[in-house]
Amino acid sequence: MSLPARIVTLLVAFAAVVAGAVFIVIHYLGGSLEVVNYAPEASGGVVNVVLQEDPQNNSASRPDWVSYFVQDPKTKAWVHTTLFQVPKNTRVNMTILGYDGCTPARNNYWSQVQGTIGGNVSVQQFKTVGQPLGPAKNFSVINTWSHCSAGHTFAIPSLDLYVPMASPNTLLFNKQPCSTSPCTAGPHSLEKFSFMTPDHTGTFRWQCFIPCGGGFLDGNGGPMQTLGYMMGNMEVSA
Repeated sequence: MSLPARIVTLLVAFAAVVAGAVFIVIHYLGGSLEVVNYAPEASGGVVNVVLQEDPQNNSASRPDWVSYFVQDPKTKAWVHTTLFQVPKNTRVNMTILGYDGCTPARNNYWSQVQGTIGGNVSVQQFKTVGQPLGPAKNFSVINTWSHCSAGHTFAIPSLDLYVPMASPNTLLFNKQPCSTSPCTAGPHSLEKFSFMTPDHTGTFRWQCFIPCGGGFLDGNGGPMQTLGYMMGNMEVSA
């Protein structure tokens, strides 16, 4: 091979490596994702954060991937991101709307509520928005093995926070699940819990630990390992 041909080959190979790196940054490291900032909304050492998880999303590239959304605290609009910011040494009151169906955990360890204030969560089921099926109840375990009652988890391993996410009523979900995201109607669960942010700044990874990456080996690929879907960052600011 001549020297010019070798140079062209090397340039093509280099371009391919650069393109791959850009893809990783954008799709896996969240380079293009919005960070929803809750820090200015904190008052008296408390901040309220609202998420929802859906069986699909409104992206053009991966619309069939299960996904979380974060609510903008000012506009109340749902943002397709999994990056949010809160202050340090603050109580986070988390509300998560669960619109996706149930998936049993591979290990029932993930059925236990861990790291929340009080060691429990509050769960209430809804037929659709504004139509509760009963009162809210507190749980320290959401057993995904004896009942198909959880779809995902919200976990921050570095803070020892592991919370199973309750799924909607199974019969209602099977009849008429939410099919357009972000979901604004349809059967869902409303889950609330609280935890403390650390007394120092940093970026803390959170994710789902129930395999929900359909079409990927053991369900652990795709949305489960991609920022903006079932994995995110909680940025803790001063």
